[in-house]
Amino acid sequence: MRELRSMAPLRLVPHCGRAETALVHLVSSVTAPLGGDDLELDVRVGPGAALVLRGVAATLALPGHRGTGSRSLVRVELGEGASLEHLPEPTVVTARARHEAVFRADLTEGARLRTREILVLGRHGESSGLLDTTLDIRRNGTVIKQTSRLGVPAVDRGAAGMAGHRVLGSELLCWGEDLREVVCGDWWSLVPLARGGSLATALGNDAVTVERALDRALAEHPGSHDRLTRSRTRSRVGHHTESDGSGGGHHRAGGSATSREPVPSRDRQVPQVPGGH
Repeated sequence: MRELRSMAPLRLVPHCGRAETALVHLVSSVTAPLGGDDLELDVRVGPGAALVLRGVAATLALPGHRGTGSRSLVRVELGEGASLEHLPEPTVVTARARHEAVFRADLTEGARLRTREILVLGRHGESSGLLDTTLDIRRNGTVIKQTSRLGVPAVDRGAAGMAGHRVLGSELLCWGEDLREVVCGDWWSLVPLARGGSLATALGNDAVTVERALDRALAEHPGSHDRLTRSRTRSRVGHHTESDGSGGGHHRAGGSATSREPVPSRDRQVPQVPGGH
């Protein structure tokens, strides 16, 4: 790893070892984001380098005592032949919170990107706050620019919104060979994009169900068989989720991770096979 900098409430923790792909964990050192927080993360992966950026715990978007909203921005630059897997844990939008989340990436030709987002409307038995989320990917022009607004009851209940579900998952895959046609199942779909890449979307009433649906969609993508990182194994216990796998605020915080060549890591890589993950 050439450069790694962070400050509270976000810590970047490298996982040391010896493998071709670097693994960095995203760790919140304090509760964030709170209303008034403005969080930024810059990620640059150099030519030929490979990075997995993985969360370790769910993110709670919480209201601030002054009623102001919060914002998080992830900016990514991928060099020629570079690859990034961005796998944060779910984001839970709590009651009265107002949060904006933006993921923006610039890819060169030959770069590969996988980014997953799972959004939960409120904790168990709780109404949701408001969330605006934007996915903005460019590679010789716009691959996708999509903004979703969640937490508006009339929209969330409608067929064009969440269809009454509490959890929305999406996963963008610009990784090797592209999908040729739409694939879908129960409350999930995998759609090829006009300028390359594919977008998986899933709905459910808990994060476990949605993550498994995204895994099923991912298994249908031809590029997923090219050494994608295994997702955590999850199970539900009561109203909680258990995982088995690696692992009133006014903050102005951020971090950056820069990698220009393959970096040692102990992250486990597994070849994918049709129909499995």
